Amino acid sequence: MSNLSPRGARTRADILDVAWRVIAERGTHVSMQEIAAAADLTRQAVYVHFRSRGGLLVALVRRADDRADIHARFRHALQTGDPRRRLDAFLRVWLDFVPTIHPVASSLMRARADDPEAAAAWHDRMTALRRGFAILARSLRRDGALGSGWTVAHAADYLWAGSSVQTWELLAVDRAWGAARTSRVLRRTLAAAVLSPE
Repeated sequence: MSNLSPRGARTRADILDVAWRVIAERGTHVSMQEIAAAADLTRQAVYVHFRSRGGLLVALVRRADDRADIHARFRHALQTGDPRRRLDAFLRVWLDFVPTIHPVASSLMRARADDPEAAAAWHDRMTALRRGFAILARSLRRDGALGSGWTVAHAADYLWAGSSVQTWELLAVDRAWGAARTSRVLRRTLAAAVLSPE
């Protein structure tokens, strides 16, 4: 929506900020009316900026990526010369980001089974992340660092699943490992699994 006036862009940003807070507190099943009320706007005003609840959810998770400049950070990690350090840098970017998005991501994760709009928002972001892991795995193979028996597709799938929000939540939250230990262990074990011996 690049054709928005500065005031319109501020309103849109305010709606997304309020939606993030409300969804983090109550889950993704909140209605557009509830988000509008929390933002002190009419439901119509919210629909001017987001044509549907699904559109709002997708915009919400994409904005989290933009605010953290996550794509630039992934690109920077992919430019690391040494393939082992490249893998670690890429995983570190992602695993440092997960605690930031966890309150809303976990809600989307739980809701996606019976909420098609939450499922679409989740799928949108996970597809983009899986593509990033495929680029990473391809670069590891190019540099001769991908272990034997791994295809690029399978390595990307494994890295994506092994560092997923679900895995992070089980260890960092459910098992109370905390973010730092979870990141450290996942980076080490995923590297050991997919990299060729030095």
